[in-house]
Amino acid sequence: MTIADDDYLIRPDPHDPRLTERVRGVDQTGAEIETVVTVERPLTIFLNAQEIVTAMTIGDHPDYLAIGYLLNQGMLQPDDIVTGVDYDEELQVVVVRTERETNYEEKLKKKVQTSGCAQGTVFGDLMEALENVTLPAVPLRTSWLYALTHKINTTPSLYLEAGAIHGCVLAQEDRPLVYMEDVGRHNAVDKIAGWMFQQKVPAHDKIFYTTGRLTSEMVIKTVRMGIPILVSRSGFTAWGVELARKANLTLIGRARGKRFTALAGIDRIIFDQDLSYIEDESAKHRRKAAMHDD
Repeated sequence: MTIADDDYLIRPDPHDPRLTERVRGVDQTGAEIETVVTVERPLTIFLNAQEIVTAMTIGDHPDYLAIGYLLNQGMLQPDDIVTGVDYDEELQVVVVRTERETNYEEKLKKKVQTSGCAQGTVFGDLMEALENVTLPAVPLRTSWLYALTHKINTTPSLYLEAGAIHGCVLAQEDRPLVYMEDVGRHNAVDKIAGWMFQQKVPAHDKIFYTTGRLTSEMVIKTVRMGIPILVSRSGFTAWGVELARKANLTLIGRARGKRFTALAGIDRIIFDQDLSYIEDESAKHRRKAAMHDD
């Protein structure tokens, strides 16, 4: 797939009536208020005839979420042929069908609970797979990084509209391409992985941005997707940093305004941006983001 357009291919729609509800309450003074809250609903994912997991999600892009989840759990292989994806909105079920016969009864018994919200899980053998991954030595110009974070932070989203949501963005150089949101950051990652698989989009020259913490789960999924650069406005966990260094993943956190911290894969970074032309993050955006960051 050739990407030439400078605008998003997929972006959030904070005004989609399926994704939020208006709820009445009171504020700290006792005054009545009406506010917007994010909707979450269950989605049960099947691989062929086998039930795999029930995830809590906002409900958009169930096909991408299901395929991405199965890919990131190692249940779908990159060369698998998907013969169909069937979604039943009433039953809240999505079935991914493949040419290859599958049976993951034993694997489903072996899980590692992760720090991701909404009860994310990573199967134990995924961490072993990192030993065999080699990420490409592509550059990251700081001018791209600042252009990306500015555009992402000013894009209308549920993250800024209602909170209780995570956002993930797939980018190429200074262009954000696909922006997905969900109640769990792992769901937002999986939606992008599923979109990349369906659209046959290469990963070697991409940048992954997340609003959430840079945990072991985020690092594992980014490396498995083959993306060499992971950026967040939030902070790090020690294990996330350790895994990123082992995989030579460029790991950048606390990316706010003109500030950022890189703790792994630093050799990819080209410092070409004159910081005198970069504004600090506005106080208004800092307040909003502080309420929503994980």
